Amino acid sequence: MLNDFINQVGPSTVGGLSIGAIYALIALGYTMVYGVLRLINFAHSEIFMIGAFAALFVIMKMGITGPLTGIALIGLLLLLLLVAMAASGGAAVVLEQVAYRPLRRHGAGRLAALISAIGASIFLQELFALVIIPEVFDRPSQGRIQVPVPRLLDRETLLTIGNTEIRNDHVIIIVSAVVMMILLDVFVNRTKIGRGIRATSQDPETATLMGVNIDRVIRTTFLVGGAMAGVAALLYAMELENLRYNVGFLLGVKAFTAAVLGGIGNLRGALLGGLALGLIENWGAIFFGSEWKDVIAFTILVLVLLFRPTGILGESLQRARA
Repeated sequence: MLNDFINQVGPSTVGGLSIGAIYALIALGYTMVYGVLRLINFAHSEIFMIGAFAALFVIMKMGITGPLTGIALIGLLLLLLLVAMAASGGAAVVLEQVAYRPLRRHGAGRLAALISAIGASIFLQELFALVIIPEVFDRPSQGRIQVPVPRLLDRETLLTIGNTEIRNDHVIIIVSAVVMMILLDVFVNRTKIGRGIRATSQDPETATLMGVNIDRVIRTTFLVGGAMAGVAALLYAMELENLRYNVGFLLGVKAFTAAVLGGIGNLRGALLGGLALGLIENWGAIFFGSEWKDVIAFTILVLVLLFRPTGILGESLQRARA
């Protein structure tokens, strides 16, 4: 078994960092909303799903059936990135307006908001299974099966270290996650609206007295968190090359695990937790088999909640510093 681990640790590490980067981007949405509202937005997984299908819709409308290269590939990826971010970010804002803001204005408790989140999640899944996928994607009575995504780029090995191949798609995913994390960190810590987000997270009443528009801050938080999910959606579709109406469910639970592992409410913790979870999953799969990956993720969630509920960094959003 030890020999198997030694032989497979390289490829597993690269694959773990790749899927972990996707977990981290989705986890950013969970951690931002929790940092401001102390709410676990369980419908965030469907925000991810909307971004993925929006990107696929553009791919289908452009008639792309095979890999692209050069300027055409770069242009396509940038276009799909904007579409996925806009779709997920816009959907997140609508979700906040419809599912959460009325409850907040009527002084409803967190349990009501949690139930609303679960209801919104189920509604969006069934909407895509019964209407969007059959009608928009022209798959009558096939709304609950996998929808293939055309390959966008040829997967080429950029570097080989021993038996470990580092492909171009892995590099794109990991670099994209790190870049988006840096941009988000700068946004939260260096901009005026970012200071408003941190102030609202620390003390909403005092922030209001200081002139912070709470509704605007919350709307921006959902928009930015949704946009990060949109980035993750494009990377996931590009890497896994198939989608389902409930594609976000398991990913959402794992991203939530990553957020808790890193320290929910901490932006940098979300990145750290996502990468760590991806590595632990893949390394654990060497010993126990790939069918145990999900069990490993949920076991980590239980252990973290039992022994270190504040996560690895254990720092809240309002205290995070650049």
